[in-house]
Amino acid sequence: MSSNGPRMFSAEQKAKLTQIITEGMAVLQEVEDLNAGLNETVKAIAEEMEIKPATLKKAIKIAQKARLGETNEAHEELNTILETVGKTL
Repeated sequence: MSSNGPRMFSAEQKAKLTQIITEGMAVLQEVEDLNAGLNETVKAIAEEMEIKPATLKKAIKIAQKARLGETNEAHEELNTILETVGKTL
């Protein structure tokens, strides 16, 4: 913002902003819905197997990170770039 008041957007910019906000809201809602479904499934399986839901959730997160680590190992150049900019696991 400048000292002359709020920024004014062109019609094209307004359309882009409207589109990304609408799409972003839909994606975030979908993520929320998927997480709720996962939580229900985790709770049911944990109850059935007599383990804590938090333990099962932690196992899922660790497994996901391990898979990401395997993928990164397969991409040496990508790892080099990420290491160069200090963005590694």
